[in-house]
Amino acid sequence: MPRRVSESLFGDEPEAEEPPPDTSAPLAERIRPRSLEEFVGQRHLVGEGRVLRRVIEGGGLLPSLILWGGPGTGKTTLARLLARRTGARFVALSAVFSGVKEVRAAISEAREEKRRGQRTTLFIDEIHRFNKAQQDALLPAVEDGTVTLIGATTENPSFEVIGALLSRSRVLTLEPLGETDVVALLGRALGDVERGLAALSPEVSGGLLSRIAKAAGGDARVALTALEAAVEATEPDEKGARRVTEETVVEALGRARYAYDKGGEEHYNLASALIKSLRNSDADAGLYWLARLIEGGADPVFIARRLCILASEDVGLADPRAMVQAAAAAQITQLIGLPEALYPLSQATVYLARAPKSNAVKRAYMAAAEDASETAREPVPLHLRNAVTPLMRRQGYGKGYRYAHDDAAASGEMACLPEGLRGKKYWEDEE
Repeated sequence: MPRRVSESLFGDEPEAEEPPPDTSAPLAERIRPRSLEEFVGQRHLVGEGRVLRRVIEGGGLLPSLILWGGPGTGKTTLARLLARRTGARFVALSAVFSGVKEVRAAISEAREEKRRGQRTTLFIDEIHRFNKAQQDALLPAVEDGTVTLIGATTENPSFEVIGALLSRSRVLTLEPLGETDVVALLGRALGDVERGLAALSPEVSGGLLSRIAKAAGGDARVALTALEAAVEATEPDEKGARRVTEETVVEALGRARYAYDKGGEEHYNLASALIKSLRNSDADAGLYWLARLIEGGADPVFIARRLCILASEDVGLADPRAMVQAAAAAQITQLIGLPEALYPLSQATVYLARAPKSNAVKRAYMAAAEDASETAREPVPLHLRNAVTPLMRRQGYGKGYRYAHDDAAASGEMACLPEGLRGKKYWEDEE
């Protein structure tokens, strides 16, 4: 059954009291904002005069929304708060655990509630994991207003959400939280006795809070999880205070600061940043994006393949040794793997950044490919064909061919392109 939270802010009955916090829940869940006033970040959406703030304060109907943003940016929290502020029931489904059956059950229940005058906000977490048929099942209810859909996704909805749903929804982008916002959340968690960590008497310096916030990369959940782990791992002193050290914070953060979906858009964003930095001859930026990929767990062979492509596409014959460097790095990477492979990958990265650049090979091929497509039925000139049978020789195959090793004038006088392209130039030397 879908998880339901019925909330009303504008009815005659007083608003229901918040349930007591679940002390066994992770800190990030316990400290989740309960009002828009507590909500941190996304000022471009909920700040004064912004789109969602105007809808809420104006008392209008909330349109169906697709919330697109990275982990820990507040998608689920914002969906809950919007449902509450608009007086709607909140029904939450996860695309990981739910299918068409659960979607239809939620819609059927929403239809009954609509007859009683109660609106329903249907929240689908990770909606990008629904296949086309599952997303299609949402369409009628969204279109006739049975539910207001709020879908949350970390993936680009242009690729992961069907066009019919996109056309019936507004796509809102949630930005990674700024360092100041994350520090504010951490401070609130440290000072909250009921839902936070204050009962443990933690002492965390402002510098360490900033370090956690910076390492979290705009992900509030990563930051709060690291803070909780650091505080709980710190033994209280004789007065009961837990003085968190830098070493404990580093251990608590672990590799979470590099976390990203290796199969998702961010993986390809990082790869794109690496290649474009090298194309721009920026060795420092190239090394930085390389480190982001490696430390984040990217396949080193994938990185090596991208370097090999760049060596030919963007360096080419301006420095033929670039391809040798990239190919050697790729071969060594396959041979030894990480962590040692980071050295040949770094060497190739620096070499490719410093190498002179030329895309003449790419331009030449693309021009030739365009003509090849337009003249695909042009016959091969007879003098360029092999005459392997007597019939072929009688047909003129090979007649007039001149062997360039024995005939120095052949390269200048013998045409090798089809008649309609004779004299066409694709390759241009860059000297």
